[in-house]
Amino acid sequence: MGSCVPQKKITYLQKQQAKDTTSILPNKRNLDYKIQIKDYLYIRVFALDEKAFIFFNKQSGSNSYNDFANDASIYLNGYSVNSEGYIDFPIIGQVYVRELTVNQVKDVLQKMIGEYLTEVTVVVKMVNFRVTMVGEVAKPGEFTIYKEDLNLFEALALAGDLTEFANRSKVALIRQVAGGSQVHYIDLNSEQLLSSKYYYLQPNDIVYVAPLGYKRWGLGSVFPWALIFSSISTALLLINYFK
Repeated sequence: MGSCVPQKKITYLQKQQAKDTTSILPNKRNLDYKIQIKDYLYIRVFALDEKAFIFFNKQSGSNSYNDFANDASIYLNGYSVNSEGYIDFPIIGQVYVRELTVNQVKDVLQKMIGEYLTEVTVVVKMVNFRVTMVGEVAKPGEFTIYKEDLNLFEALALAGDLTEFANRSKVALIRQVAGGSQVHYIDLNSEQLLSSKYYYLQPNDIVYVAPLGYKRWGLGSVFPWALIFSSISTALLLINYFK
């Protein structure tokens, strides 16, 4: 009894009624992340004129994506959002991007560059989509995501899933907002999570998984509680038998 965690506490997406076999849980997937301070953006201007390409991009060369082959290149060639919410773009100067989506930044730059050139294409992407997994996960750490969206279970898979003593009913999601940080609590045991607006993670989210009370008391941990209790019970049985 001391070394086991109840099955109900470790099962994901439990149904409200056992007889249910299929559930449809809609999710609008609102993935329009608003750019924040210290974000990094990949921005490239492609034009038929090679000189125009060099003019509006940080590096000279052909129209390719090879400038962002690793994290060091991202830091050197990306566009960082400063403390006031601006990026410093060649020729145009400072452009305010804070609280804009990636598509909105693309439209703003397309319009500004259109005053200098025609027949250009602007590409804008987030290059610092990172999530941090800490607490009762098998592999805690910071993970870089090379895709536009990531759901909570995909993040848990990157961290090697939760441990046996993870409190799945109250997982803390810490998210950056304009005024600071917000904490949202998520119940992984409930299938209603699939329709939650917090099912999909955003850049710089932190997921903290607290331990169950079983671990606080050391039950089922490295200390051999099971061996001690079984030895005591065996001794009591032997004493009772000989008496």
